[in-house]
Amino acid sequence: MGELTTSDGVRLVYRDTGGDGSPLVMLHGWGQTQEMFRHQLAGLAPTRRVVTLDLRGHGVSDAPHHGYRIARLAADVADLVDHLGLDRFDALGWSMGASVWWSFIDQYGTGRIRRFVVVDQPAAVAAVPWMTVEEQQASGAIFDVATLLTLGAALAGPDGERARYDFVRGMFSGDPDPEILSFVAEQIKATPAHAAVPLLFDHCAQDWRDVLPRIDVPTLVLGCDGSHVHPRSQQFIARQIPDAQLYVFPSTVANSHFPFLENPKAFNSAVNAFLSKE
Repeated sequence: MGELTTSDGVRLVYRDTGGDGSPLVMLHGWGQTQEMFRHQLAGLAPTRRVVTLDLRGHGVSDAPHHGYRIARLAADVADLVDHLGLDRFDALGWSMGASVWWSFIDQYGTGRIRRFVVVDQPAAVAAVPWMTVEEQQASGAIFDVATLLTLGAALAGPDGERARYDFVRGMFSGDPDPEILSFVAEQIKATPAHAAVPLLFDHCAQDWRDVLPRIDVPTLVLGCDGSHVHPRSQQFIARQIPDAQLYVFPSTVANSHFPFLENPKAFNSAVNAFLSKE
């Protein structure tokens, strides 16, 4: 484990396996931690250098009372790759972590990114009124603005822990593995409401559709049939990013928003095959 201090004075905790080859920087989703990628550290690190990070307000990183915006998280990642001296690296973002990479690309470009993996994240989360129904469906919008406000109020309220559990449970189809559900529900407890609520609001307010056509590095888009994120949103992303590849895990392989936990062998195989290309 290592630590760095961001440009605005926040202590972040990361893990760097220090292996050979092109580094892979992996970013977790909202309310989760770098522990999400425990199977990837074991399954990918033997053949490459893997770097994971607890974003601000998550895991064991500091949770200050400022900076809970996707753009600031992208700046934190820029601080991380600068801290590690990574001039060239592969990038993987799952859920909100993909949005952080989209913001990174929007602000800093793709010059340092060799290959890019997007895992189960809509291009726009909120179904805002100025989008047509067709645009909402294609972009993968999960809920409308009123539902987002209600969720934020519940997360910040006296029964916030229950609201977090229900939110996590909704990311699984059918009957989830009790151990995986328990693990995910426990990780989300590390993010306090003062961080979780404004960040979720900012995250869901973003629309990354204009960034996608400007991504000019080899990209793999991964979806999952059993996820609450509909696979058509991943199909849309793959169409918008020039020459992107798409793979959707069937529900017989993984049945949730967490394919890397449910079936790490299949997930690692797909990521390794893509990253191993020259």
